[in-house]
Parts: sequence; C-alpha cells; structure tokens
Amino acid sequence: MHEILHPSHWKPAKGYANGVAASGRVIYCGGHIGWNAQQEFETDDFVGQVEQTLRNIVAVLKEAKAGPEHLVRLTWYVTDKKAYLERLREIGAVYREIIGKNFPAMTLVQVVALVEDRAKVEIEATAVIPE
Repeated sequence: MHEILHPSHWKPAKGYANGVAASGRVIYCGGHIGWNAQQEFETDDFVGQVEQTLRNIVAVLKEAKAGPEHLVRLTWYVTDKKAYLERLREIGAVYREIIGKNFPAMTLVQVVALVEDRAKVEIEATAVIPE
C-alpha cells in the first residue's frame, strides 16, 4: 500500500494527507470534470459535479485494475472556493461514499474558469498499485 507522511508535532490533517510515500505501478489520471461518459453535464449543482467527477476518476482507475484505495494524490481546481467551503459537509459525504476513508495528499486551487464552461470542478488524480 502506501505510507501517510505526517510530522508528529503537526496538527492533524482533516480529510487529506500532508504527504504519501508509495511504490508500485503509477496511474496518472488527467483532469476529470463533472460530466458523464457521453461528455454531457447532468447537473450544474456544485456537489453533483463533484460526485460525477469522483465517479469518473474511479472508472478510470478500474481500467487499470485499481481502486480509490490506491489514490495517493488529488489536485482539485474549482471555480468557486466559497461554494466549496459552504458545501464542505456535503462534499465530504459524497467523497466518503465514492472514495471511502482514503485521504491522499490533496491540493485545492480556485481558478477563473475551466475549459468546459459548465464545469465547476476539475480533479487530477495519481494512484499507485503496490508491486
């Protein structure tokens, strides 16, 4: 599997890891957004798009015979940091439903826009399948 890296004198990280050490087969997922397999948005709701985005990442991982437990890094790009923070509990519930209690190293950045105008979130993922 992988090892969570957290200095003992730091406050606990909530919902993410400060660092992860892993070895094995690496899977890089490009930026995924909240549209379905036909590249159609089913919702403009922020949490709904987060849910679909996470499901898309899990679908790509499955192609490599990997799962959410193999995630070691997520980079989130959101168009509205305020919407993210206001709905954090809902996002957390959706995250745990799809990803489980695996909390990789994460970064979240607010951006002006994403390539697809209706997209509210884009997430890049890196996973490692142990040798």
